[in-house]
Amino acid sequence: MSAPTAARRRLPAWATSFGTQIVIGLVAGVLIGLLARSMPKADDGNPNWLASTLTTVGSSYVALLTVAVIPLVFTAIVSSIANLRQVANAARLAVQTLLWFAITAFVAVVIGIAVGLVMHPGSNTTVDAGAAAAPKSSGSWWAFLTGLVPQNFLALGAKTTVTAGDVVGDKVTALTGTTSLSFNVLQLLVIAIAIGIAALKVGEKAEPFLKLNASLLAIVQKVLWWIIRIAPIGTAALIGKAVATYGWDAIGQLGWFTAAIYIGLALVFLVVYPILIRAHGLSVRRFFSGVWPATQLGFVSRSSIGTLPLTERVTERNLGVPRAYASFAVPLGATTKMDGCAAIYPAIAAIFVAQFYGLDLSLTDYLLIVVVSVIGSAATAGTTGATVMLTLTLSTLGLPLAGVGLLLAVEPIVDMGRTAVNVTGQALVPVIVAKREGILDEGLYNAPRNGDPFAEEDIEEDAEERAVAERSVGEKVPATV
Repeated sequence: MSAPTAARRRLPAWATSFGTQIVIGLVAGVLIGLLARSMPKADDGNPNWLASTLTTVGSSYVALLTVAVIPLVFTAIVSSIANLRQVANAARLAVQTLLWFAITAFVAVVIGIAVGLVMHPGSNTTVDAGAAAAPKSSGSWWAFLTGLVPQNFLALGAKTTVTAGDVVGDKVTALTGTTSLSFNVLQLLVIAIAIGIAALKVGEKAEPFLKLNASLLAIVQKVLWWIIRIAPIGTAALIGKAVATYGWDAIGQLGWFTAAIYIGLALVFLVVYPILIRAHGLSVRRFFSGVWPATQLGFVSRSSIGTLPLTERVTERNLGVPRAYASFAVPLGATTKMDGCAAIYPAIAAIFVAQFYGLDLSLTDYLLIVVVSVIGSAATAGTTGATVMLTLTLSTLGLPLAGVGLLLAVEPIVDMGRTAVNVTGQALVPVIVAKREGILDEGLYNAPRNGDPFAEEDIEEDAEERAVAERSVGEKVPATV
């Protein structure tokens, strides 16, 4: 036994167990959030110093993860295509992935409709009709199709907000502005896939590029590992900010609607997912212990895109999905696989709006909800939150879009549960497809965690063996690590 290993094992369990550290972070975050909520606001009306600190630390942690998305997705997908060497097999895996996205979305939306019909969330509310307001943005199929076309090499977008200064006579002085950058993951997927296939077609001349790309991927993964290790701090800040900002009193008159959403989410998370896992001969306990780091971060961060680097890592290193496939399926899922935001939530929310306005939905309307939820989540690709998906559903049914404003009071609270289910489903489908295709590394799937966030900590120790496992995807041989 090496000296560092022996020294590590002499540390107390709480210092070495990632799971315990996450739980400690959650508990500490709740307590700090309650303390911040009890403190008075600053003199200028802004949140007090403790709430502001929680907000800054939490948003900074999500920003760190988001920064890793572009280099991780690009280098991982290019490397995956280079390792597969068989585009036909990649196409089969892609079809199976989309098929299971649709299957799980179908089950989720049916559950959402059933919960909405049983609980009548729109009838059991006293929310003020004056809260109704048209949303600032809405979803459309045309926006999805045009959004597939990359606008630049890294799918980046910029938005500048100009604020007017003082008015002197007929002139405005001291103009100020802020510019924010964003990116579209679906466009980034299109770019990376095109470049990866082009590199294969070029052949030997592209080998230096592919080697450089593999080196960049290893570097990005090492930096990502450092970011993941401070997840307990980010978790504490994010949950603390949520408690300090929202609190349970925000539920107010929408308590029955909130309960309906969480019951629907629980049925998918605790019933549907375990049934699918067991139906494929896998351990439910091992799945949830493996995906837990991503699930909990999705819950507190409310961002599938921000959680994407961690979701991809747990899918590959905890659940045994070969990197060559996981690096394609997980980013695709982060943009189009949303059982919470695109299936359960719009189904129950649409029923809520119809019941609130006293409108009857026909069987055709319910079938339209199913169709939009199964294939419509792609229309929200590259966006955040579920408002765009909800507006797409309401407009398809001919329901008032102003009904979206009725639900904004509890949006952050329900979004936490929605995102946790989204992230879990984004890891579940690659596991199912890999198992069905005979490429799932079940030894890694069932490997003991021993309190670590991943089955193996050092990504460099198994680099050569992992490359062999990736190439086995094209051969349908179970990967070994």
